[in-house]
Amino acid sequence: MFSSSTLFLILILTIGLCVGSFLNVLIYRLPREISFIKGRSFCPKCKKKISWFDNIPLFSYLRLGGKCRYCRSFISLRYPIVEVLSSILFLLTFNQIGLNLINLILSFVLISGLLIVFFIDLEHQIIPDCVIFPLAILFLLFFLFTGCRLLVINNLISAIGASLFLFLIWIATKGKGMGMGDVKLAFLLGLVLGFPKTLVAVYFAFLTGAIVGIILILVKKAKFGQKIPFGPFLSAATIVTYLWGERIISLARKIIF
Repeated sequence: MFSSSTLFLILILTIGLCVGSFLNVLIYRLPREISFIKGRSFCPKCKKKISWFDNIPLFSYLRLGGKCRYCRSFISLRYPIVEVLSSILFLLTFNQIGLNLINLILSFVLISGLLIVFFIDLEHQIIPDCVIFPLAILFLLFFLFTGCRLLVINNLISAIGASLFLFLIWIATKGKGMGMGDVKLAFLLGLVLGFPKTLVAVYFAFLTGAIVGIILILVKKAKFGQKIPFGPFLSAATIVTYLWGERIISLARKIIF
């Protein structure tokens, strides 16, 4: 027999898989301006509508061998990756936050939004406003109604500071080193994390971006000066800092001092 805690963890993983399946719909449809409210899921290649039994998160992909039932074209690996990643991140988020229901749901929404941004920007070099703005408004309202005035001011200053920093880079590089979508995402980053965690996230984003950029140039997958999407690095850094920022800062203080 499973214990109640084990069953709850299984429930979180299942919710993560189901949410990940819906995120895949948004990741595919938002940049193509296709409504995600109307219409069933369909194969991107043959356009055949997918039956419910072929749309079970992860299980259907494995059962079909990663191919469409009708045209036998390969289904993008992005679909199972998003579902598994969403599931794992939901579990890690629950491990950090616990059963504080409001904070847990808010965190799940944030993680989901950042995953959408990560994969859309990675594929299309677009950061959709319809994801960034609602998240920013949601967190601002949450802080206004539940946080103290100093917390709200701290987070707003962090948001303005982070977006202004990237905006100056955008001006200096004439849009080649940074996009306006990154500037807006930086505002959300600062608003969610506040100071000093915003500094940690921005540092990690630039560090990982530089490392990946150098690797891509070395393996000749990118050329020097070529624009590489920065949204995925900002999104990943925000998730990591949101979940483990305090531990990272504590560890850094011990190392430095």
